[in-house]
Amino acid sequence: MARQRPHPTVARAAALRPAGPVALAFGLTVCLWLGLALAARAADSTITSHGISTFGDLKYPAGFAHLAYVNPDAPKGGEISEWTSGGFDSMNPYTVKGRAAALATIMLESLMEGTADEVDAAYCLLCETIEYPEDRSWVIFRLRPEAAFSDGSPVTADDVLFSYETLRDKGLSSFRAVIAQQVEAAEVLGPKEIRFSFKPEFPKRDLIQSVGGLPVFSKADFEAKKRDLEATSLEPFLGSGPYVFDSMDVGARVIYRRNPDYWGRDLALNRGRHNFDRIRIEYFGDYDAAFEGFKGGAYTFRNEASSLIWATRYDFPALKNGWVKKAELHDGDIASGQAFVINLRREKFQDLRVREALGLMFNFEWSNASLFYGLYARINSFWENSDMAASGLPSPEELALLEPMADLLPPGVLDQEPVMAPVSGERQLDRRNLRKAAALLDEAGWAVGNDGMRRNAKGETLKVEMLNDSQTFDRVFTPYIENLRALGVDAVMSRVDDAQMTNRTRAHDFDIVTGHLGGGLTPGSELQQTFGSKSVDDVFNLMGLQSEAVDRLIPVIEGAKSREELKTAVRALDRVLRAYRFWVPQWFKDKHTVAYYDMYEHPQELPPYALGELDFWWYNADKAAALKAAGAVD
Repeated sequence: MARQRPHPTVARAAALRPAGPVALAFGLTVCLWLGLALAARAADSTITSHGISTFGDLKYPAGFAHLAYVNPDAPKGGEISEWTSGGFDSMNPYTVKGRAAALATIMLESLMEGTADEVDAAYCLLCETIEYPEDRSWVIFRLRPEAAFSDGSPVTADDVLFSYETLRDKGLSSFRAVIAQQVEAAEVLGPKEIRFSFKPEFPKRDLIQSVGGLPVFSKADFEAKKRDLEATSLEPFLGSGPYVFDSMDVGARVIYRRNPDYWGRDLALNRGRHNFDRIRIEYFGDYDAAFEGFKGGAYTFRNEASSLIWATRYDFPALKNGWVKKAELHDGDIASGQAFVINLRREKFQDLRVREALGLMFNFEWSNASLFYGLYARINSFWENSDMAASGLPSPEELALLEPMADLLPPGVLDQEPVMAPVSGERQLDRRNLRKAAALLDEAGWAVGNDGMRRNAKGETLKVEMLNDSQTFDRVFTPYIENLRALGVDAVMSRVDDAQMTNRTRAHDFDIVTGHLGGGLTPGSELQQTFGSKSVDDVFNLMGLQSEAVDRLIPVIEGAKSREELKTAVRALDRVLRAYRFWVPQWFKDKHTVAYYDMYEHPQELPPYALGELDFWWYNADKAAALKAAGAVD
């Protein structure tokens, strides 16, 4: 358990006592001084612990045996393989240049790590303990003496400092902007000890977890290989994690292998985890090709995202023979915030009425019934599937945050229920919503011409280009495009490949693109990257939002001192974000739809916040041998 101890200045007082005749008098003086010091410095007492929680106590005490959701006796061995789309040309995910391979950071570890059954806790991984004052204005990480990189070299405080400074100076611009607000200084105190001091004016609630979650690079490896974090490179990182790079076929396949000499394999935090000998990722050009590959055994685990395929195409021989297992597993995590995202950097989308009109023309109800087999629910909130989603009229506590900036808020935030995604009828084109959207565009100055297309006063059509890099998404885009064209919008879908999608979104060269804008269960400084005005030119603020009201609410969330305060502030922010209508929310489901060759097993009860197939599932060698004997897998 966490324990408190006096400030170091008090502990050093005993070393000051002199010998000889004046000892008694000096001792009385010191006793008096100690009493005063203890009283004066009560607020400066420090906590030494194996972990930290944003609010409340940690679930796992010091000396815990293993995480509650793992099988501590899970066997090691075997391979698990999955798929992803497109290709890759880099092993560096910390730069906007190139496209990094899947799991390119798997070999890296951080000082602390979260769990899949707690919302806001972090436990020591590379560190053995943390020490910090009650106000969390600084933290000292004491590294485990046995912590080592995969080449056998020790992980030192110098490596931690180097990693922090490299990310601070060379990381993505939005990250650099946030961390510059947070950290005052970082100082190596010894070979295995480093201290971070935080800016006095920045809320301290999550800062220990933030710096504790930074990846730790090998300084010696960076210097020997002359690495540049801002440059693309096919040279994998040297890390301290349970997996190391094995091999790659550039753009087609990447393989990682378990390190049998991993320094942390016996830690309580790791027991029952990292069970596969190899993790293989196969790349496919499109979704349908990937599904065919799974049917043929090209890879062995699939988390199905297509409701059409899930409902109609899982009837292939491998499944009928019992080689493939199909399962629906509960997902208690927050929704992803998947949506059509509107680029506010475009002049034509500056008018809120135009954005609202575009949202009215996506018919989720028809899509769910006709295309998705009723598997999905509609997203309304940036914190959907959590208790932080705004609902009803604003509470008095929310109004206390919102009313002082009433002149900065979009219409309806203070006196109406939060914006909800429009409800449509059973037909693809909902006539009621079409009339509402038409009235909005008329008001916004986009009149219908003789050709049925809407034009502004300059004679320009209201052209909307929607980028799509997925063949399976055509069936979603096409009816939405048809509905927009019925409204008089010159809507088109542009099919682009993976590289084009990456380049155009990074350059903000799009009208509408599918993105993920969901929030976390303990939101903090990452909100600056996704919604803050200062990150408008970065890749995370996809829609290019600049709002003074949002910028004022984010620090309130960062500084919340209890979960109730946090909920209130997040709900207020949720109302404001939804009122800007820069997204057309899509859908989510509260379950994982997975299929896999029946040689993998998992704990009977999964944790609420992770499926964990690469983390705490394991390989059944007997089942795998039977599948190989049957010719189901190689």
